Amino acid sequence: MSTYPDISGLPIITTRPQMTDLSKYDNSWYNPGGNSLKRLLWYFVNALVIKNHLNPISAIRVNALRLFGAKIGRGVVIKPGVNVKYPWHLKIGDYSWIGEDVWIDNLTSVSIGSNCCVSQGAMLLCGNHNFRMPTFDLMVKPITVEDGAWVGAKSVVCPGVTVGRDAILTVGSMATANLEAGKIYQGIPAAAKSVR
Repeated sequence: MSTYPDISGLPIITTRPQMTDLSKYDNSWYNPGGNSLKRLLWYFVNALVIKNHLNPISAIRVNALRLFGAKIGRGVVIKPGVNVKYPWHLKIGDYSWIGEDVWIDNLTSVSIGSNCCVSQGAMLLCGNHNFRMPTFDLMVKPITVEDGAWVGAKSVVCPGVTVGRDAILTVGSMATANLEAGKIYQGIPAAAKSVR
């Protein structure tokens, strides 16, 4: 039987022991934080202010995120088209950049350090589903991007991953495990590359 890694780092088997039955899906254990009114208001603010490409002003996006509980440092630049699931689970240090169309799917904590760059179209995904269970159970794990790290355009950081200080995840790569400080990673799944 052949195996290969999936985005959670668990092996995928080529034959599944059971079929998914989404009629039995239940994530009632999961608490996204905030109350239902706050989540509803955030849905509209996110759509009209944060994700909206017609809003060119980063400071408006930063202040809207802060208003909903995000902890954001000085000099942070947030470009148009960014999508943030729950701002109360977001922390960004000083002088970091979040590029166009970044998707921060922070079902739990996402911590981005200072002087980080998360380039356009990158995805930070805190959630996944357990395909081994017919109920397709939700699984959530935090993501940390340490100071000075660069998450390249169209790359993916998977649940539970730490991108180490000054590490680089190159364009279109997928981090399924922790990235060590100061190293350059490329590929799916991302592997450290030697620097010439």
